[in-house]
Amino acid sequence: MRSQGQVRFIKVSSRVQMIGAGAVAALALTWLGSVTTMAVSQYLASRDRLALLDREAKVTSAESRVSEYRDDLKGVATDLEKRQDFLEKMAQAHLGDLPADAKAGETVSDSSGEAAKTVGKVSALLPEAAGLARIEARQLAFAESLTRAADRRAAAAAEKIRKLGLNPGMMLASLDDRSAMGGPLISLSTGRNGSLDQRFQRLGVSLARMDALERGLAGIPQVMPASLEYISSGFGYRADPFTGGAAYHAGLDFRGPIGAPIYAAAAGTVSFAGVRSGYGHCIEIDHGNGLMTRYAHMSGYRAQTGQKVAAGQVVGLIGNSGRSTGPHLHFEVRINDRPLNPRPFLEAAAHVFQEPSHSPAGQR
Repeated sequence: MRSQGQVRFIKVSSRVQMIGAGAVAALALTWLGSVTTMAVSQYLASRDRLALLDREAKVTSAESRVSEYRDDLKGVATDLEKRQDFLEKMAQAHLGDLPADAKAGETVSDSSGEAAKTVGKVSALLPEAAGLARIEARQLAFAESLTRAADRRAAAAAEKIRKLGLNPGMMLASLDDRSAMGGPLISLSTGRNGSLDQRFQRLGVSLARMDALERGLAGIPQVMPASLEYISSGFGYRADPFTGGAAYHAGLDFRGPIGAPIYAAAAGTVSFAGVRSGYGHCIEIDHGNGLMTRYAHMSGYRAQTGQKVAAGQVVGLIGNSGRSTGPHLHFEVRINDRPLNPRPFLEAAAHVFQEPSHSPAGQR
């Protein structure tokens, strides 16, 4: 510093400098900590306030609903009736028109008469609950209509299965097979005491039956597995191409060029993709209910184990691998590992399945 025209220097030791720097740093940290603490406190306060408001909103919503039940039973009945309208419209949009009336000889109950009596009695004794009684009657009628619709679809699927030469009971056997099931118990009931109305139980059984038959139908071979010139060897007895002796042929052989596509004959899951003795490179597709198709002597794979495939989807390429005298596809249909003649399925499919396939069905 300057004093009386002379420049004087003040020496500050390194120790003092360190103490000063530490003090400044401590002040800065203190200020930063204070600011951070304030920010965290504000955030926590805001979060707690929002959580409280959210809880209050839920409580208010529940309380308001209870109040509506207590003060406006007619209004609640109107709300429930609108919900029933919504359910019926959605069912009609996705399932189609439901049968209007129960038909003679059907096993489905018809509760319309008793339901009408219930509505009349409730209306006379508890006028304020008449709306709810009418909704109950609509629900029973709706459940019975759904049951009839499910039975109608199940019957149609069963008829198609018979035309393909199979027993629909084979498809329904999966409903009673409990050999590979599990999971937590989640009971279904329609009453507060845990009971299940028989009419709703009947609906559940009908829907399960419809689902089993339609899934089984989808797994039956319905698509030509390849676009080939002709069948070079049929199912059953033949002279073995190598030895010339009597032999049993468990499938159909389709002649075709190497690299020609092979199509899945039905929807399913690839259960095997690899080499089997005599078959060479092959793919096996599980269609459920014990039904399996096999595609052998391939030159390439277009699907892998565990993959779900649709009917007509390319799963492999024609080849000459395994015990084979020339490029062709060996195609098998098996039920519970018992070989069946694939030809009836493929020939009947064009007449049984109404929807056109994108695959080269009918070509040989």
